[in-house]
Amino acid sequence: MRPIEVEICLGTTCFVMGASALQNLQLPESLRAKVKISYVRCLHLCKNMDKFRKAPYARIDGEVIDEAAPEKIIQNITQKIKDIAHATN
Repeated sequence: MRPIEVEICLGTTCFVMGASALQNLQLPESLRAKVKISYVRCLHLCKNMDKFRKAPYARIDGEVIDEAAPEKIIQNITQKIKDIAHATN
């Protein structure tokens, strides 16, 4: 299984709105080997606020997560892993 790609926006708006708490995201041990986290300067999503609710933003395998918080990111990663496992069975 390829790692799940997580991009966390550290742009000014996202940083002020809570991405600072995501800078050192601690994943549970069971997820660490399955996930690749990168921190990006900006995902350029603020200009699409009519489509996405509110910063901070993250992207998990291309899917935008708004109002990103550690718990929400971990929940989405866990669901993606379950979906992948279900699809391969």
